[in-house]
Amino acid sequence: MNVPFFDASALDLAIWDEVQEEIRDVVAGGQFVLGEAVGRFERRFADFCGAAHGVAVNSGTDALILALKALGIGPGDEVITVPNSFIATVSCIALIGARPVLVDVGEDDNLDPALLAAALTPRTRAILPVHLTGNPARMDEILAFAHRHALPVVEDAAQAIGSRWAGRQVGTWGAMGCFSLHPYKVLGGWGDGGMVVTEDAALADRLRGLRNHGISGGGIPFFGFNSRLDTLQAVVLKRKLDRMEELIRRRRAMADAYRQGLSGVVGFPRVHPQAEPVWQNFVVRCPRRDDLMAYLKERGIETRIHYPTPVPLQPVGAAWGWREGDFPVTERLRDEILSLPFHPGLSDEALGLVCQAVRGFYDGVPRKESLSGLRGSRNMFPPEVPAHS
Repeated sequence: MNVPFFDASALDLAIWDEVQEEIRDVVAGGQFVLGEAVGRFERRFADFCGAAHGVAVNSGTDALILALKALGIGPGDEVITVPNSFIATVSCIALIGARPVLVDVGEDDNLDPALLAAALTPRTRAILPVHLTGNPARMDEILAFAHRHALPVVEDAAQAIGSRWAGRQVGTWGAMGCFSLHPYKVLGGWGDGGMVVTEDAALADRLRGLRNHGISGGGIPFFGFNSRLDTLQAVVLKRKLDRMEELIRRRRAMADAYRQGLSGVVGFPRVHPQAEPVWQNFVVRCPRRDDLMAYLKERGIETRIHYPTPVPLQPVGAAWGWREGDFPVTERLRDEILSLPFHPGLSDEALGLVCQAVRGFYDGVPRKESLSGLRGSRNMFPPEVPAHS
């Protein structure tokens, strides 16, 4: 039995009959960019998050870029973020001419608030925490620091729609929350897409202008971008959003099954008691990671590494002066993390086979190379609370 890393075909086919008529209406009307369908999706997305405004754009990357631009951030400014996220988290800062300032992460794989003070300079203009894989960052601590220093917070919630911190949806804690609607995301379209949510009507208006060449109220008060969501994507995404609660329950159930099936065999990111994750990827920490990956591949189980080389150690990092050893937690995790198959079509049978195969690999691993050999492993397991509480 082959177990692919990702397969959303079952969900995509399930909504096909539902969206055909709406797609036909879009084709008949000829309004393929923005339009009424996009507006309906924006309102539905904002309502789901508990936000006042939603502004749809053409990617999660553009969501981040436009959010920072809406705050007036640019050359000479600094934005604090993390080194272990996808390249877009850092590149969105660099692409508007600002300087990314990186702080290491904690055992939850997210920004460590205790490191913010050391990263602060007179040029700091914003903090950009990431809710990696849908595990919420410690927003109360991050917001408390930001408020003390009058800094806006832009949340990179690209992987975290539906996740909550202290009962509140991520993406709604800061000035703006940015989401990706890429096909691999928790809410994924049939192409690229992104969304920014905010409580601030003025920021929402500026975002609408920024996504559409700066056109606002019939005039062009500033230059903008071409970052509009396609109408067909809005039709598909709204149908999937209507099923989001069901999808969230399934993802949490799969995560719980992995945690139970692999307890004592691999390590997991810390889940804080106030966090309610909605997992995009299910990442474990394991000794002999590359050997395990090859072992699973031989048995038809596809795995991946998110992300094999942290951004500061990529070639682009040299320009900022980052070096090996600057981010010890991120660099340790680089050699231990492995993303297991995790998608809407993953059956209980397939999930059980993955757990069985991982356990089978470690049955032959000498004790000294088992979980106890992972550096810092005693901190990897969360408090005794359900991961979906």
